[in-house]
Amino acid sequence: MKIDAQPMLSGIDALLPELEEVYKDLHRNPELSMQEVRTSRIAAQWLERHGFEVTREVGGTGVVGVLRNGEGPTVMLRADMDALPVAEASGLPYASTVRETGEHGEAVGVSHACGHDFHVTWLMGVARQLNETRAHWSGTVLAVFQPGEEAGVGAQRMMQDGMTERFPKPDIILGQHVVPGRSGTVGYRAGAILAAGDSMQVQLFGRGAHGALPQMSVDPVIMAASTTLRLQTIVSREIGALDSAVLTVGSLQAGVKENVIPEDATIKLNLRTYDEDVREYMLSAIRRICCAECAASNAPREPEFTTLSTYPLTDNDPDATARVAEAFRAHFGERAFETAPTPASEDFSVFGREWRTPYVYWVVGCIDDAIYDAALREGTVNHIPGNHSSRFAPALHPTLATGVETMMAASSVWLRGEPS
Repeated sequence: MKIDAQPMLSGIDALLPELEEVYKDLHRNPELSMQEVRTSRIAAQWLERHGFEVTREVGGTGVVGVLRNGEGPTVMLRADMDALPVAEASGLPYASTVRETGEHGEAVGVSHACGHDFHVTWLMGVARQLNETRAHWSGTVLAVFQPGEEAGVGAQRMMQDGMTERFPKPDIILGQHVVPGRSGTVGYRAGAILAAGDSMQVQLFGRGAHGALPQMSVDPVIMAASTTLRLQTIVSREIGALDSAVLTVGSLQAGVKENVIPEDATIKLNLRTYDEDVREYMLSAIRRICCAECAASNAPREPEFTTLSTYPLTDNDPDATARVAEAFRAHFGERAFETAPTPASEDFSVFGREWRTPYVYWVVGCIDDAIYDAALREGTVNHIPGNHSSRFAPALHPTLATGVETMMAASSVWLRGEPS
């Protein structure tokens, strides 16, 4: 059966002026993970104005809206809301100047350097569009505004707050993310599209001493430096060439004075994998190497390991992805394409895993044509500021419309197509 999404998509252009103001407001007023009080209030009030039954404070600051429109499948649409502790340097006229207190008590700039302000705005636009096109679809829609994605805890906290008991079980779960590709393009992929991500802190214990008397110490700085170098051999020497993995030590902290050998050192590391066996092997290898380096240094005790965050693999359902891809190609033509997997990570798949429901996740480009074309000519596409960069500056148009259209087109597969 040919999917005709056009009746559900008609009239989106009329929403764009209001959505642009919503987006700019959200961009100017970012909120850190699990602190999205203002953003969730805006989303909840919008849903109520457009016919949804709204439940607030799900899993903290999460919002769930339910729109019932007769018999049919239940479709869940998800947007994450949180911003990053990154001072914005985009130069945009609506750039964030917000400063908050960071996790260690320091003052930090806050911005939507990952683009979640687009995600929220897109879903708000979709919610209104669905309400206004009720005559052209049937079923139930869950609009989920999720907190705390950047901390890796938001989806799990919403599920732990009884989502499976409080709301209808979805037949399909749909999500999307803005990325630094050409604005107006849409990338889909069956199977693994985002990597699993694990972050860990390792505290290494030594014995402090005067810098002039190293023989009286067990130097944790040397221990941490050796551990950092050795950890890089896991991917280069223990993981097969056809298996993808990344291991990064992003922080090494030890001591405060140049002539004092400190008592301990702390390293923080992150790994990305696409295969559960590879992930488990790497986690085991990290512990093995850290413990062995401590033993080699004659450390007084074994290291302590603390999990900072865990993101599961985002592994799109093949059949559902094929149906979404067909809808994308029908609506976007050549602007829709099969994308490669990316080593970025998300907690979006928690919803599908907990509900045991198929899910599809895709990416939407946001870089202005002129900027992207110039980068292509100069061979500098990889230098375009992307997600998590302080200079990330997505183009408003056609990005704004594209993200609404993608979610409407994907929803139409279930709300207007043949039964799942």
